[in-house]
Amino acid sequence: MQLDNMAEILIEAVGWMGSLLILGAYYLNMRHKILATSPLYIWGNLIGGMCFIINTYYHHAFPSMALNIVWVLIAIISLFNAKSLRAK
Repeated sequence: MQLDNMAEILIEAVGWMGSLLILGAYYLNMRHKILATSPLYIWGNLIGGMCFIINTYYHHAFPSMALNIVWVLIAIISLFNAKSLRAK
C-alpha cells in the first residue's frame, strides 16, 4: 500500500472517530446519562472536534474546519469553567 493511501485511510479514520465521539456524547446527554457540563461530555466534544479539524483540513473543507475550531474553543473554555467551579 502506498504512503498516500495509508495517510488517506488514517485521515478518514480520524474523521469517523471524531464523528463517533461527538455523536456519542450528544446521545448520552440526550438520554440523560451524562450532563452537558460533565467532563466526559466536554472531552468527547473537544477530541471529536479536533479530529474533525484534521479531517476537514485534509479535505480543504475550510468552513467546516472553522466551525470545528470554534467548537473546540468552546469545549476548552467549558473545561476551564468546570474546573474553576469545582475548585470553589
